[in-house]
This record gives sequence, structure tokens and C-alpha cells, in this order.
Amino acid sequence: MDTKNISEQLLSNESGNVTVVTAVTIPYIFCIFCGVLSVLIMGGNLLVIISIVYFKQLHTPTNYLMLSLAVADLLVGIFTLPFTIILFVTSYSSVQGILCTVRSGLDSILCVTSIWTLCFISVDRYYAVCQPLRYRNEITGRVIGIMILASWTVATAIGGTLTFQSPDIGQSSTMCVLFQNKMLKSLLLGTLFGFCIPAIIMTAIYIKILLVAQRQACKILNMSKSGTTVSRSERKATKTLAIVMGVFMICWVPFFISVSCHALSNYSTPSSVVQFFKMLGWTNSMFNPCVYAFFYRHFRLTFGMVIKGKIFKKDFSNMRLC
Repeated sequence: MDTKNISEQLLSNESGNVTVVTAVTIPYIFCIFCGVLSVLIMGGNLLVIISIVYFKQLHTPTNYLMLSLAVADLLVGIFTLPFTIILFVTSYSSVQGILCTVRSGLDSILCVTSIWTLCFISVDRYYAVCQPLRYRNEITGRVIGIMILASWTVATAIGGTLTFQSPDIGQSSTMCVLFQNKMLKSLLLGTLFGFCIPAIIMTAIYIKILLVAQRQACKILNMSKSGTTVSRSERKATKTLAIVMGVFMICWVPFFISVSCHALSNYSTPSSVVQFFKMLGWTNSMFNPCVYAFFYRHFRLTFGMVIKGKIFKKDFSNMRLC
């Protein structure tokens, strides 16, 4: 394995000869990390996708958005991480060029898709908790379809712009960059529309939901038993999805801050810092299924049935989960 300048190699595919033992060890550790993470991401998100598609009770507007999020995370495990490993170990320039473009594009598109999907999930939760009487009329299957299409379209536009933008002046065109040394203007605009704006929107919405939920707390005590159950269910779903958003922010905010500072400081940020935050961002694709399994009883049940293969032996699609 070529291992020149290991601190840069996690962000590029440069090659050379390094005799330091740690310089040889780090690439293998990185590849093993990416490989294990890829398997965990694929396994967890496949469970989410199969559960939502198979069990009819899970065919709800919120779950369709969660399905789109799981597909984006699954593609990270199928393509982004394996392509990163291949770029890391290969020395064929023709392969590097193609994979670099594909990997960089997918990496940007899938990340932006996730953040915009989470933004639309917050809109869904707002109507469910703050406008419950309008929820069924406003959040229809058609509206959810438009939300999903919009999240992927915006992400593709932003990711494509960043991918095919030429490297900034003074940046090597032979390096397979993760877009942090692209033209400063395109980088900052991509960060603004691909992360900052949806992050601000969803944060504001969840704060609004929290305030409304607190005001409704006293009223809920006077509702009928069935009404209270529905309200508690919606509040629990909102809390869980707010945690999903929080995990996403924890994983990705450091990376977007680091790459913005990297560009604004004329690329003086240590590459090891950007590398670490990028890997932290990738781990987010593994966490969502864990959050669902921990907070949702019906997902724990469906995950178990899928893992044990029960759905392949008998039709449980109409089963009442809980």
C-alpha cells in the first residue's frame, strides 16, 4: 500500500514511500474502520428499509421520510466508504480519477439529502404536534413525495456543483479532495444551502414544538383517554426524531465548521482535524437505526422479526405491531 503523507492521504489518494511504522499502520486501521463501519451502516439501514416497506402499519408520512433518510444512509455504506477504501489503496490513476469524482459527488449528495430530509421531518412533526387537526389534510402522500423529491433534487444540485467545481488556485488537481479545497465561493454557498439553512429551520421548528407541547401539557390532562394516547404517541415520536436530528448535528457540525475555516484560513487547518471530523460525520449513517431500536418498540419488534427471518416464513405484513 502506498503511504506518502498519511495526514493528507485520508483526504486524497496521493502515493509514495514512507518507512515509519506508524505511517504503514494508520492506513490499515483506517481501511478496517471504514470496512466495519460500512457493514454496520448497511445492516442497520437495511433493517429500517425492510421494516417500513414490509409492515403496512409503518406506512405513514413520517416513516416514508425516515425511509428516504435510511436509503441515503444505506448508500453511504454501499458506495461512499468502499470507494474511499479503494481510493486509499489503489495506485492506478485512471481508476482514481473516476472513483474520485463518483465518491466526492455521492458523499456531498447523500449528506445534503440527509439534512434536508431531517428538515422536512421537522415540518411533519410541527403539523402533527402543533396543528393536529390539519395534519391529515396538509401532510398527504403527495406532499411527502414532493418533500422527498425536493431533498434529493436540492442535494444533487449542490453536490454536483461542488463535485465538478475545479480546485482552488494553489490546490493540487491530482488530489482526490473531499470538496474542502474547492473554490471558496462555491464551498461557502454549498455549506450555506446544504447545511446551515436547513439546520436553522429544523432547530427553530423543534424549539417551537417544545414551547407548544409545554402549553398543551395542562390541556392534555382534560382530554379523553384515546386523545391522550394519541398525543403521547406523537410527542414520543417527535422526541425521538429530535434526538435523530441532534445526533446528526453532533456528527456533522464539526466537519462543516472545519472545512469552512479550512477555506477561509487559506487551507491552514491541519488535515488530521478535517479527517477526524469527516469520519465522525460518516458514523452518523450508523446511528439512526440504533436510535429507532432504542426508542421505538415497534421497530425493535420488526428488526427482530427480520433478523430471525420470520417474515420469509409467513405473511406478517398486516400484523398489529403495538
